[in-house]
Amino acid sequence: MPGPGERRPRRREAPPEPASQVGTDFLAVGEIAAPHGVRGYFRVRILTDFPQRFKKLRQVYLGEEHRSCEVQAVRVLPDRVLMKIVGVDTPEAARPLGGQLVYVPVADAMPLGEGEYYWYQIIGLEVWTQSGQHLGKVTDILATGSNDVYIVQGDGREVLVPAIEDVIAEVDLVQGRLVITPLPGML
Repeated sequence: MPGPGERRPRRREAPPEPASQVGTDFLAVGEIAAPHGVRGYFRVRILTDFPQRFKKLRQVYLGEEHRSCEVQAVRVLPDRVLMKIVGVDTPEAARPLGGQLVYVPVADAMPLGEGEYYWYQIIGLEVWTQSGQHLGKVTDILATGSNDVYIVQGDGREVLVPAIEDVIAEVDLVQGRLVITPLPGML
């Protein structure tokens, strides 16, 4: 299976705690770190595989309450984004925003290629082996650098499923199923 992200499952616009996105209408694309300078800018830690999307943002939604904010200015740097929102004009006004996630509507998600999925689409899928054994449900995803690892909870146990082509046999979003070919010793 070509996985979700450059031919294998990868993080795609998800917060550090992806389980919080189940059933939501928003995707986290960044996390506010700290004020930057004296004009109300703040640094944003990038949580998306599409950092250039920040240049086009006119509206973002901050925090768990998804408070709508108009974007005044953005600078995309290699490792972070500098952002200014309307009404935040001093470091003192920007400081309380620290730690909040920056969201965009799911409807504004960047299009993915065939076999690529967002984390919110994977979390909640029922996991089955190709031989028909039910393992449980994907409850979380770990980003390890080389590939994501799906955390599957079921029958009082936890199974770690590497999101690689050799393991992920099928992703069926319509049926809510993830079919795997377990590696030796995985189960």
